[in-house]
Amino acid sequence: MKAVPSRFALTILAGLTALATHAAEPTATVNGKIVPSARLEVMLSEQRAQGAEDNPQLREAVREELIRREVLAQEATKAGLDKKADVQAQMDLARQAILIRAYLQDWVKSHPVSDADLRKEYDQIVARMGGKEYKPRHILVETEQAAQDIIAKLKSGAKFEELAAQSIDPGSKERGGDLGWANPGMFVKPFSDAMVKLEKGQYTEQPVKSDFGFHVIQMQDIRPTKPPAFDEVKPQLQQRMQQQKVEQHIVDLRAKAEVK
Repeated sequence: MKAVPSRFALTILAGLTALATHAAEPTATVNGKIVPSARLEVMLSEQRAQGAEDNPQLREAVREELIRREVLAQEATKAGLDKKADVQAQMDLARQAILIRAYLQDWVKSHPVSDADLRKEYDQIVARMGGKEYKPRHILVETEQAAQDIIAKLKSGAKFEELAAQSIDPGSKERGGDLGWANPGMFVKPFSDAMVKLEKGQYTEQPVKSDFGFHVIQMQDIRPTKPPAFDEVKPQLQQRMQQQKVEQHIVDLRAKAEVK
């Protein structure tokens, strides 16, 4: 003898059936062609990601937009535009871009940057910063002789900031050669090597050669480095490292690909 479902069970079953039917219902039917509800959900998801509130008004606006798109797409098909080679190429590229985005999003989920890797990168950056920050000023000239002439004038009592008017560095000459606060890693090596040897108030007594020309450097001030806390920079660091990881993955896939 079969068991008879209780009224409570039948109520639940009816509710689930109604829910499934509602979920399967199309967003609209335009000239006999169904607009799937999945399209509505995708557009709603995009709107929510941009901060829109999911409410009946938004859903109706998105539904109307989908209907308009379907009307226009049908007209384009009637006109045979979907058969044009350039239109097909653009459609192929759009489809490819969506697939690539979906693949990379999925790959990132399964290959996240670990907290250990983030901490290691942070520690390396802090180490490269060194224990001090420097506030140098410089005069950049094209020849060694010009740099030696400037050094001679400094020894005779000329003011550094006035001589900086001769600099070919447009970014600092109007500020008396001031380069602001920075750590040694922000400068080319010959410059930073000479800079860190200076005490406050000292200037280089020999021209410093770099790929840019010849520098005369003066140290204005030195202070202990105060790097930002790990938690403060973690989001930006994670984004940068994740992007680097994705780029390396793409390079690896390209290297494996058989291209003729």
